[in-house]
Parts: sequence; C-alpha cells; structure tokens
Amino acid sequence: MNAIILAAGKGERLQPLTNDKPKCLVELFGKSLLEWQIATFQNSGITDITIVSGYKSDLINFPETTILKNENYNSTNMVETLFCAKEKMLDSTIVSYGDIIFEKNVLNKLIQSKADFSIIVDKNWKRYWEMRFDNPLNDSESLKIDTDGNITSIGKKVQKIDEIEGQYIGLMKFQNVGLEKIKEFYEKTKSQSTNESNPLNPLVSFQQSFMTDFLQALINDGCKLKAIEVENGWLELDTVSDYDKYMELYSKNQLSEFIDLGD
Repeated sequence: MNAIILAAGKGERLQPLTNDKPKCLVELFGKSLLEWQIATFQNSGITDITIVSGYKSDLINFPETTILKNENYNSTNMVETLFCAKEKMLDSTIVSYGDIIFEKNVLNKLIQSKADFSIIVDKNWKRYWEMRFDNPLNDSESLKIDTDGNITSIGKKVQKIDEIEGQYIGLMKFQNVGLEKIKEFYEKTKSQSTNESNPLNPLVSFQQSFMTDFLQALINDGCKLKAIEVENGWLELDTVSDYDKYMELYSKNQLSEFIDLGD
C-alpha cells in the first residue's frame, strides 16, 4: 500500500501565511501539514509516500518521500495533479489532499476497507462546520449515501442541510479493479473533452475539474464508491480564519473536541 499527497496548491485564501511557502508547508501546532501527514502514514506502516508539488515546490524536501511536480499547477486542479503521479498508482493507493491532517484511526479505517473505491466521510461534519462558519451551509456540498453505504451524490451545491449526509474530507483509497478503472476513466474522459466541452463538469475546463467532479462521474458510470464513515478526527486548513480558530482552540486545550493530535 502506498500514499499520494496532492500538494500543488498556492493556498491564496491563507495569505499571508502562504506568501513564502506552499499551503502544505504552513505550520499547525508546531509541524507543517505535510509533516503531520507523513508521520501519520508512517505510523500506520505506509512508507511509500509520494508528494505531488507545484507552487514553490523547491521548498518541499522530505528525503523519505518521492517528490513529483505538477508543472501546470497554475492552470490545473486536483484531478490533473493526481494523474501527475500515475506511475505511483499501484495495487492499493491512498490519495490525500495536502491541506488536511487526520488521526491515525481515521487512516486505519481507510486501510482496512476492502472496497475498490473507498472515500472517508465525516458523519459529524455539521458540528465541525458550525465551529468554522457562521452558516454551516457555507462551503458545504452535497453528499448522499444509499442503503448499501455507497455514495450517490458528491460535490454539488446545496440549498438545504438534508442534502448533506456527511462531509467529504479529501482522503480516499483506490485498489484492485478500482485503480485500473480510474486510470482508464481519466484517459477516456480527457480524450472526450474539448475547449467547449468537459464530460466531468460543463462549467469548467477538463484541466480545472475538481476531484468531486471526477468521483461523481465515476458514480454516474456505475462505480460503487464506498463511504467509510468517521466522526470528526480531522482538520482542513483552507483560510486564515481556520488557522486562527484552530490555534485559539489549541491554546485553550479544546482542540480534542475535533481531533486527537496524539500529544
């Protein structure tokens, strides 16, 4: 089993914290986001770790990892960043966004899943979103799960809370036929795209497709994406407001309400 961390982004909403470094190197509680992730993977027995860099990639230097670069990070999004590491998509591959940290037990739930497509979903998302936003509908997207535990809708804009049965956190695993399927599906949809048409999302170019666009297209194509349910145990660092709120909770010893850092 190996891991790919998608860490090409600038993190413009984190400025000035990202003026001189990529988003993934911003420090939380004494360690950069990448350091937290690498430690969690290694502590769970995953030592084959690839980081796909982009913005200020020369600053990303972890000798125990493979560093690849999305040369087009300025004009592409998560899907293209992932497939810069196509050569590292092996028998069982965990994919993580570079702007999150998560507990070992969250990762272990993903490791233990036998599904071809496994997506971590936070069922206790609303409590976490209420801490981050005045309105929990802010920055939230649809996530619906069927009676078999498979995701049926992901990444759509929502008007009502009941359209959200969990929060996609940016941590997933592809293995066995699932891994071959995403490679094949990526090539097929990319070849079908034109300047005027994107089969993943008609509102953006193929290069700008979001990961949730790709996942929803897989669902629409008949793939079963298993929701691996957790209750908190992770943090996303997206804005300066996030940073300030996390550091305030940390200083008050209240962060454990959302994540156990294992101190």
